[in-house]
Amino acid sequence: MILFRYLAREVFFSMFAVSTVLLLIIMSSRFVKYLSEAASGKLSPDVLFGVMGYRMPGFLELVLPLGLFIAILLAYGRLYMDSEMTVMSACGMSQKRLVAYTFYPALFVAIIVGSLSLWVSPLGMQRAQELLASQGERSDFDLLKPARFMSSQGGNSVTYIRDLTEDRAKMEQVFIAEMASQEEGGRLKLAVILADWGEQVTDEETGLRYLRLHNGRRYSGRPGDLDYQVMEFERYTKALKVKKSNAPKELKSDAIRTSELWRSDEPKDIAALHWRFSLPFLVLMVSLLAVPLSKTSPRQGRYIQMIPAILLYVVYLVSLQAARGRVEGGAHFMSFWAVHLVFLVIALILLLLPSLRLRIRAARDAKALAAGGNARA
Repeated sequence: MILFRYLAREVFFSMFAVSTVLLLIIMSSRFVKYLSEAASGKLSPDVLFGVMGYRMPGFLELVLPLGLFIAILLAYGRLYMDSEMTVMSACGMSQKRLVAYTFYPALFVAIIVGSLSLWVSPLGMQRAQELLASQGERSDFDLLKPARFMSSQGGNSVTYIRDLTEDRAKMEQVFIAEMASQEEGGRLKLAVILADWGEQVTDEETGLRYLRLHNGRRYSGRPGDLDYQVMEFERYTKALKVKKSNAPKELKSDAIRTSELWRSDEPKDIAALHWRFSLPFLVLMVSLLAVPLSKTSPRQGRYIQMIPAILLYVVYLVSLQAARGRVEGGAHFMSFWAVHLVFLVIALILLLLPSLRLRIRAARDAKALAAGGNARA
């Protein structure tokens, strides 16, 4: 029991450190992508952290298996380097018991990953997709900030407001400069609008959105000419262009609940369902693979097995993704479990190969001794 707690503590400590680093790398790269979209006006800055929070379970379900795999390699590799594993073996701990001690922490992580992949991650993905889809109902004026000049999506107008209410319903001291039209010869006709205050209104019948300005003036004309037209108004209404969202209106398979996927006959839904079941099984499989791959000696070095082990993990994960693509194309869902079966065989071969070598060597030595005894007789 003491050895089990010691090994589990080493594995969990390494897994926490590795998973934290991997999660920060993934989230930072994704955050940079969303930040660039917010800078270009495709996303509102207010939803960035919400989207990242909803997407975190989806990141964790992929990070934790790799974090556990690397943690076992690092923890057990250090034990081999410091000859602690040799002492444990001398005290009677066999490789079978080491696999059993490794299996219990892996089972705990598999339960967490299964909970994330089957329930938490689809819900978070659904909320994130709803947030992204809601961005399609925004106009240029939804991105306005007080005391700042803001360009429109098309770059044909600039807007400035002095103040804005918290619900963004009313704005004060509005300035709008826009290209009204382009005449022959390539000369532009500009329009400048000044108003004391404005508001966004929605037509209940059509659902269209308008900007309604109050108590202002509109100047229109060509730069360099003196024939400007000046119009005073008490109320001026301008149609707002709503940005089209790139987010799909229908939920993706990864955002659908597991119970709904179970009742679906669509190939994409079937592939998504078995992908979710594959992730906790992946955790158990990589723990079996990591035990023999972590074995090293002080002469070889602690990280000698890291590169082939990581390559094997990448092949495993890419094979699962390829199986998902085949199932989405109409193949049988057993493509997933065929991949798991192949790597289960590889794990068993890696686990049993040292004992088989010892048995073959012992049988060869016994045969040689018997042959030597017969020769002396």
